[in-house]
Amino acid sequence: MRLANSPPPWLVGRLRPPQHMSSNMANIDEVVSHIDRNIEQSIERLFDLLRIESISTDPAYAAECRRAADWLTEELNRLGFQATTRDTIGHPMVVAHYEPPDCAGDVAHVLFYGHYDVQPVDPVDLWDTPPFEPQRVSSNGTERIVARGSADDKGQLMTFLEASRAWLDVTGALPLKITILFEGEEESGSKSLGPFLDEFGDELKADVALVCDTNMWDAETPGITTRLRGLLMDEVVVTGPAMDLHSGYYGGVAHNPIHILSRIIASLHDDDGRVAVSGFYDGVDPVPADVERQWSALDFDEDAFVSDIGQTSQSGETGSGALEKVWARPTCDVNGIIGGYTGEGTKTVIPSIASAKISFRLVGRQDPETIREAFREHVRGRLPEGCTVDFISHKGSAAIEIPVDNAHLSKAAAALEAEFGTAAVMLGGGGSIPIVRSFRHVLGMDSLLIGFGLGDDRIHSPNEKYNLSSYHRGARSWARIIDCLSS
Repeated sequence: MRLANSPPPWLVGRLRPPQHMSSNMANIDEVVSHIDRNIEQSIERLFDLLRIESISTDPAYAAECRRAADWLTEELNRLGFQATTRDTIGHPMVVAHYEPPDCAGDVAHVLFYGHYDVQPVDPVDLWDTPPFEPQRVSSNGTERIVARGSADDKGQLMTFLEASRAWLDVTGALPLKITILFEGEEESGSKSLGPFLDEFGDELKADVALVCDTNMWDAETPGITTRLRGLLMDEVVVTGPAMDLHSGYYGGVAHNPIHILSRIIASLHDDDGRVAVSGFYDGVDPVPADVERQWSALDFDEDAFVSDIGQTSQSGETGSGALEKVWARPTCDVNGIIGGYTGEGTKTVIPSIASAKISFRLVGRQDPETIREAFREHVRGRLPEGCTVDFISHKGSAAIEIPVDNAHLSKAAAALEAEFGTAAVMLGGGGSIPIVRSFRHVLGMDSLLIGFGLGDDRIHSPNEKYNLSSYHRGARSWARIIDCLSS
């Protein structure tokens, strides 16, 4: 049995004083100690939130979504924030503000974002315990909090609230201005977010946004996601003959749109796996040398990474490693092909039309609309005479990248290193997080993506979990980050 005031096992031998300059150096040690002493009460509060069935995709749970929003609003008001539940065209938003007493005009100001809604729990029969009855489960010496939303995103957002609580309990004030935005539709498309930012953007602007819906590198190595790939999608519809044709009468004479489309698709990559669209790599910068060295030093097994998906080799650009391909290189993928007869049995037909859905993951300074037009010119230039092509547009978005010399990033990295005793990895994200793009282009500020989830947390799946160490050290880390960003 661990004594009440002794450090938890994941902290033994790892505690060290902060390695940054701060006006609150005495306070921060007291704040993190307060988190340690009150971790059980903190977990009880998390469990109260986890019991709320805030499934945003199902209208039957609309009242539960509002209950989660109101729970957070009440909790923030108890802490000393000025918090309100705001109605939207969908599920409500929670907005809260905190300003230190006798606040000077130049005090640092952060916006913290999270979401209180969760994914559906189906299939329920694959859960070991009821999904909205949170449990503490030990497995192989690791204690886990098991419940829907434990990692995505209730456990993550509560780490920030608990860090704020500790600051207020110990010092009576937070050392910086904080605005909080919790939404209730992240898992269902965030339809209310755009209109809400348009209406209340001036109220939400800050120096930097803090987004908690991400992972660490591993359980002992913190991470900050500094780059997210952009996304461009287009559909190509090739038309050959005016109608479907009998292949016996017209085979060898009529243009077959499936053949044409197949040749076009094959031409999109060269023999080295590079995208062969003219100008595609304009704006693609090399990974900074210090970040590349950091990635190379990670304990990452590329063979295991591909074998986990049933492959024995990699595709993509020759000369790039798997992490670089996923985090920092652009791609072109065919997501679907439609054409001809696809029913049971056979039908000897030359189709009139064939289509494909194409997506591009973008990095750096690549411009989505410039690439869209270059791609379309690539297609048009490979059509036989007499055949036509139409395109169906889908919205494109550019990549997001935080420079490694960003002052907020440097301070947050120092805080994480102080907590974990190892440097924070500057991670990449292969996908896109729309809220980060909105914060930059609508509110005019960059985001620090700092979370404490792990790859095995089973988010969106049965038996979702959040390691107790992730929750505890997440709160301690945010306390340190608050400290660093205030200086």
